[in-house]
Amino acid sequence: MTPSAVFRRLVAAVILAAACQLAGAAPPAEAAPAHAAAPFPGKTSEWNGYDRYDFSHDGRRCIVVAPKQAAAGTPWIWRARFWGHEPQTDLALLARGYHVAYMDVANLFGSPKAVAHWNAFYAYLTGEHGFAKKAALEGMSRGGLIIFNWAAANPHKVACLYADAPVCDFTSWPAGRGASRRSGAAWTACKKAYGFASDDEAFAYRKNPVDTLAPLAKAGVPLLHVCGGADTVVPVAENTAIVEQRYKALGGRIQVIVKPGCGHHPHSLTDPAPIVAFVLKHAGGS
Repeated sequence: MTPSAVFRRLVAAVILAAACQLAGAAPPAEAAPAHAAAPFPGKTSEWNGYDRYDFSHDGRRCIVVAPKQAAAGTPWIWRARFWGHEPQTDLALLARGYHVAYMDVANLFGSPKAVAHWNAFYAYLTGEHGFAKKAALEGMSRGGLIIFNWAAANPHKVACLYADAPVCDFTSWPAGRGASRRSGAAWTACKKAYGFASDDEAFAYRKNPVDTLAPLAKAGVPLLHVCGGADTVVPVAENTAIVEQRYKALGGRIQVIVKPGCGHHPHSLTDPAPIVAFVLKHAGGS
């Protein structure tokens, strides 16, 4: 190639580069990978048509299910117990852009150890994944212990609390100190989780959910309870009724839906519309 030809090619290259710069064009980028990295670690699967991620965090089993498209602000509902049981509320919220999160602390019965694990999970989801700073909490049966105890320790991190046939006092269940029958193995595990050496030490404890409602009322956290009117496992009179009376006395907002003639099961509502509306009203989304 002659010197003049080289010169002409150099000039053409400079002109082309300048034209691209003026037009806002960028140099060709590297091809994107065929599959983007999963937003969460661990095993990826499908759950009712949504992406599910199973992984461990802070030594506990965790699950996150992602919506097709997250709603503005990345709202989420945090389930405490019985993953996948009566999922109609979770599915309705997923369809509205909510994430559904779960960390298994079931056998810790809402003890300070359970609260510490939940603190770590909350920090992970809000800090690394941009979840909303206020979560909607969902607890069925013994799940009531952890959602109330975590909320009492973190009232300004809670948008609302949905409790379904919830245990609100472990002396009712699993201790069976009232109308409910004692669940021996569960009561032994509960005392161990809290570090109680005896029944008397456990019965003297004054940090059950029925005892620690003041921080929630002060923070204005709304409560929704759904209960079976004929529940003999977690009697309404020893749990939800006490919460309702005390929360109202503190100036708190609470709605109670009682299913006449229904026992401890089934949980939730066949049509979850009232539960979904409650969560959407207080935790955002559409």
